[in-house]
Amino acid sequence: MSESMFEKIALVGIGLIGSSLARVIRREGLASQIAISTRSAETLALAQELGLGHSYSTDAAEAVKDADLVIISVPVGSSGEVAAQIAPALKPGAIVTDVGSTKRSVIAQIEPHMPADVHFIPGHPLAGTEKSGPDAGFADLFENRWCIFTPLPGTDAAALEKLSEFWRRCGSNIDTMDPEHHDMVLAIVSHLPHIIAYNIVGTADDLEAVTKTEVIKYSASGFRDFTRLAASDPTMWRDVCLHNKDAILEMLARFSEDLASLQRAIRWGDGDKLFDMFTRTRAVRRSIIEAGQDIDVPDFGRQAIEHPDAVAELKKS
Repeated sequence: MSESMFEKIALVGIGLIGSSLARVIRREGLASQIAISTRSAETLALAQELGLGHSYSTDAAEAVKDADLVIISVPVGSSGEVAAQIAPALKPGAIVTDVGSTKRSVIAQIEPHMPADVHFIPGHPLAGTEKSGPDAGFADLFENRWCIFTPLPGTDAAALEKLSEFWRRCGSNIDTMDPEHHDMVLAIVSHLPHIIAYNIVGTADDLEAVTKTEVIKYSASGFRDFTRLAASDPTMWRDVCLHNKDAILEMLARFSEDLASLQRAIRWGDGDKLFDMFTRTRAVRRSIIEAGQDIDVPDFGRQAIEHPDAVAELKKS
């Protein structure tokens, strides 16, 4: 167990990310107290049943009182509303951060509400699964994953380092980016793949009436992997699309151009072009594995969370 870094940490929002943080904070002893807040009384009761925190409240302002670190873990469209609620109750010198997948929008929503004596440091842990809710979290979610900060001009260096060390102790690697660059990078590596998955699964659902259940019955691994992405939280991804609109539309336009090129190669039987493309993209997959961001086991390591012992054996063989 690590040395405690904070006397009190407040988690505003207790879905997959928030509940995973609660678990790793407890495991590593990163705080003496964990205060949990969420608007849903039902979700709060589940978090309490799971023993994720020390105090529980549907009032975010109550939860953040005397907190040294406040982590906002709500759909990005709710960031401003939460910031306005908690601002009057924030402790001078507290660090406030978030876990949102879009940064320019979140900064625009949160920054105007932050008191001058509070350190607001936007953040984004690149970790997640398609599951949501307090019971979906697990302490190893952030292990060897990246946490990106998009610090504002004039950010206190000591506060940034302390927050960085917190995420390191949660298992993360640390990087910093400009907010606009972050949103463009995430549009291609995260947002666009989810949008494509939602679209493909939606098309398959439309075809289901025509094919009389064959789409589902004969799902191969490719379609199955798309359904995993398309099972992600609808509220979160609705907000991502609305709050990173410009970057997503730019990436969709680029994708559409590349898709048209692929369509022409298939139409005209250009096997060399197809082979070159598939070879190039296969190398990307290998690079991801070599970078430690996935594991080279069947089903893309999907079993790693539910069957870690089995996966460990596969990696040895």
